[in-house]
Amino acid sequence: MTVIWTGMIGLSILCGLATGRGPAVAAAAVEGASAAVELALSIAGMLCLWTGVMEVMRQSGLADKLSRLLAPILRRLFPQAAKDRDTMDSISANVSANLLGLGSAATPLGLEAARRLTRRSPGVASNDLCMLVVCNTASIQLIPTTVASVRAAEGCAAPFDILPAVWLASTLSVGVGILACKIFAKVWRD
Repeated sequence: MTVIWTGMIGLSILCGLATGRGPAVAAAAVEGASAAVELALSIAGMLCLWTGVMEVMRQSGLADKLSRLLAPILRRLFPQAAKDRDTMDSISANVSANLLGLGSAATPLGLEAARRLTRRSPGVASNDLCMLVVCNTASIQLIPTTVASVRAAEGCAAPFDILPAVWLASTLSVGVGILACKIFAKVWRD
């Protein structure tokens, strides 16, 4: 990826110089860098807020209650991992973070769950690991905080007005992903 991005930037600069638009390219680069910093700071604020909410949920015991609420569904989705409480806790924390739209906070939780799942079958992607990847990639988001923070940073008056569309799209994508994962698990049995 680094080579591709570097090549695109280099090609853009060369084209700008060749067409006599060097100053415009330089101005666009400075403006783009400034906009990127502003966007990163606004997203960081929202991410800090929701990560803090997740930590409060964890310390108050609400995360454990959510974990127990999700347990029957997660046991069906991850039957091999259902016997290991720590693995199920990692999966539940990952799903909870994804439900809140905290992709950045969900990533380390998902990596921890994946690490735990690979202990049983090192070097081979088990059905549970494949299901975790599918559920993590196409996660249902009740509160799409990252998208809402980007919309708010760009001046949207109602950044959460996309909720019905997000709920529908994420539910459909997870449903199709789980169905495909279950079908492929039956087709390619060990």
